[in-house]
Amino acid sequence: MVNRISLIKNKRFFYKKDKIDRKIVFSPLVVIPLVLVFISSILIKSVQREFVQSDFFNHFFTGLLGYFLAIFISYIPIERIRKYLIPFYFCSLVSLLLIYFFGISFYGAQRWLSLGIFSFQPSEVAKLSTILILAFVLERKSISSIKDLILPFSIVIIPWLLIFFQPDLGTSLVLIVLTFVMLYWCQMPIEWIFILTFCIFTSIFYLVSPYLLIVWIPLMGYLAYRSTQKKIICSVLTIVLHTLVSQLTPIIWEFGLKDYQKDRLILFLDPGRDPLGGGYHLLQSKIAIGSGGLLGTGLLNGKLTNLQFIPEQHTDFIFSALGEELGFLGCVLVLFLFFTLISQLVKVSKNARTNFESLIVIGITSTFLFQIIINLFMTIGLGPVTGIPLPFMSYGRTSLLINFICIGLALSALNRTRSLRNK
Repeated sequence: MVNRISLIKNKRFFYKKDKIDRKIVFSPLVVIPLVLVFISSILIKSVQREFVQSDFFNHFFTGLLGYFLAIFISYIPIERIRKYLIPFYFCSLVSLLLIYFFGISFYGAQRWLSLGIFSFQPSEVAKLSTILILAFVLERKSISSIKDLILPFSIVIIPWLLIFFQPDLGTSLVLIVLTFVMLYWCQMPIEWIFILTFCIFTSIFYLVSPYLLIVWIPLMGYLAYRSTQKKIICSVLTIVLHTLVSQLTPIIWEFGLKDYQKDRLILFLDPGRDPLGGGYHLLQSKIAIGSGGLLGTGLLNGKLTNLQFIPEQHTDFIFSALGEELGFLGCVLVLFLFFTLISQLVKVSKNARTNFESLIVIGITSTFLFQIIINLFMTIGLGPVTGIPLPFMSYGRTSLLINFICIGLALSALNRTRSLRNK
């Protein structure tokens, strides 16, 4: 991790106004998400033609509220929230647990809690709480031994299990990715990331051709041997880990995944096998994006979008509406906006004044980037349908507000960097 200067004590809960860059309201970090919300609101209006029943106003209003919330949070030094992190983490765990008793189910997944006038998705809150508590734990750590991984993994495993069995495969994958990225930011060897990530291939090989494991598992052991000082111990642990994963794979496949999740994981390779069932979303999404051509059919004029050929298009498949109505150039524009946003976040993380701030921002960055990549791959047929939303564009009030809160935290880190630099 980049060396940081020591923390400068600040007795105030908010930054002094004279130390804040007043142009923060026009920062790309917060303007780009607002532009994405505006574009997606129009696309949602196109998907849901009836004004009364449309969610486009809810999406835009929530985004506007999130914008002002991000500006407000930017005036609060991140260091001031330290004492609230552990209670926030445990509250998020309680909310995840309550889902199993009082949760609301949609499409076979029990992911929402109702508070009367509104409902929210605790797994979205859990992503933020996990980032914050991991940053708190890792800020003074340098991951150089196996024992250094015990506490971070212990923190992540509880929300991961609660989310995975809702079931919510997409968000559980997000937790894994942000954890690995934050550990890497703490100087964990890249080989360790490969060893842990390649557990996925171990599972795939077991399902496709178990004989490949005869070569694959010893190869993982050799990789561990080359990457650590305690070569024999780490090699044995790696071989045991991948062997255990291979043995648990059929159990998880049989009892851990729902039938529709199994279909999604299989059918993306050949959605034509079930064109009216599990492969329907993928096929229609690719048709919609392809029909947009270079310039698209125009906003509110997409035929497949208007006729609602893609179920729940305003959520996880909003990019297909973008491809049909704004075409290739519209897609490139949105991708450029996302690229600029991620680049700005990485820059803030590198220049952050403390490890705590840097870890928070890089955790947020990895969450956004992973969701963007997986959602785009999903909509163009290069990946399975996992239920991962496109940040700031997919409809979902909880995720949208949490995303803007994340932007507010990044702005707070940026404000601190600028205020100390101007001293």
